[in-house]
Amino acid sequence: MAIGSLKDVYIDQLQDLYSACNQSHPVTTELANAAKNEEFKSALTAGAEGIRNGMAIAKEIVSAHGEDATDEFCKGMEGLVKEARAHGLEADFSDKDAQDAMIIPQYQRMVHYALVGWGCTVAFAKRLGLEEDVAKLQKCLDETYDGDRRMTKIAEANVNADAAS
Repeated sequence: MAIGSLKDVYIDQLQDLYSACNQSHPVTTELANAAKNEEFKSALTAGAEGIRNGMAIAKEIVSAHGEDATDEFCKGMEGLVKEARAHGLEADFSDKDAQDAMIIPQYQRMVHYALVGWGCTVAFAKRLGLEEDVAKLQKCLDETYDGDRRMTKIAEANVNADAAS
């Protein structure tokens, strides 16, 4: 697709988000399965569910605009997923608490990529006057922020202290 307008940018970024979600969902599930701390495991499981929901919303919006959600492959998320697997799952951990501490930044890097995507698409949809899209995308953005803040609280309250002891 040639990029010739803000709407083209908007659709391209939604396709990128769809691809990013599609790639980050499996590794987030793997990270949840590897987590030791139960609260952390629960937060990662909720994160995986949020990613799946975001993917469905991105696909729905792109389809409503007559495009295919799978027309883009997100190289940025590809790298983040590789890093999450290498550092959060495949590294040689002698302590599960240390692994939990390592998983949090790997997951949050993927989340921060998504925050940029959701934030930009909200701004584009607002400028384009696509109020129904704005409502759906804003919900994804808000839930992603909430999940990121939850991870930080879990890290500060439990996971980092457990890894330090």
